[in-house]
Amino acid sequence: MIQGKIIKGIGGFYYVETAETVYECKPRGNFRKQNIVPLVGDDVEISLGENAENRIENILQRKNTLVRPPLANLDQLFIVSSTVEPAVNTFIIDRMIAIAEYKNIEPVIVFTKIDLDDSYIEYKKIYEASGFKTIVCCNKDGRGAEQVRELLKGKISAFTGNTGVGKSSLLNAIDADLALKTGETSKRLGRGKHTTRHCELYKVGGGYVADTPGFSSLDLERCETILKDELFDCFREFEPYFGKCKFSTCAHINEKGCAVCEAVKDGRVQKSRHDSYVQLYNEVKDIKEWEIKK
Repeated sequence: MIQGKIIKGIGGFYYVETAETVYECKPRGNFRKQNIVPLVGDDVEISLGENAENRIENILQRKNTLVRPPLANLDQLFIVSSTVEPAVNTFIIDRMIAIAEYKNIEPVIVFTKIDLDDSYIEYKKIYEASGFKTIVCCNKDGRGAEQVRELLKGKISAFTGNTGVGKSSLLNAIDADLALKTGETSKRLGRGKHTTRHCELYKVGGGYVADTPGFSSLDLERCETILKDELFDCFREFEPYFGKCKFSTCAHINEKGCAVCEAVKDGRVQKSRHDSYVQLYNEVKDIKEWEIKK
């Protein structure tokens, strides 16, 4: 058995990077019977066939998975937002953070275009106060890109953010060989509109970057649902107030004796973060677990 990592999957074939080389493999037959699908990012054991195809024999334990894009074992999600054009939307950022926390992926907040507007100063304070690594980047002179690059080392990372926030410019500043053009794709990263959709990991900055130059926030929103009883744990700054509310059934919206609401009033929890929690809670409060397709 040889151990490696799936870095690409397309057309039923999987490309597994080992210490020596990359092997093209097919999954063993009973994976399909067990409804097991290998994912890019999986750590696997493979067998080599001299006169037959190489096979993926075992998939090692995953720490997380995403449905779209189909990825396993993601370490970091860089949530990229521009200060202007488009303007910061804290609810979208907070939704992405909650999904990352739910999936055991470390969220990193990145604000771009800081040369165009200084509103990033207040947003940076909000997210740093909430316990998140927050980086500010200038698309013109590349400031901040090295901080992002340092975080890529030894990790599997992905970038998400709305169109126009500067993901391509940021990745170009990290690795000029990517040669990304705004609104287009790269020879090394991403896909054109009409090419086959597949997932792939690329080596960037001493780690791996998944796909794209960034997948749409809508991909995550549509494919990942956090039930109301699990939402509290996706806001890390709420943790000190766990079990301290007057009523055990507290939803932390506006109830009397709510420790979280008191913390918001006192400035210990950021109001915009709590507002996002309330909005997310109201979106899912009537959804039952059995209603979510597994």
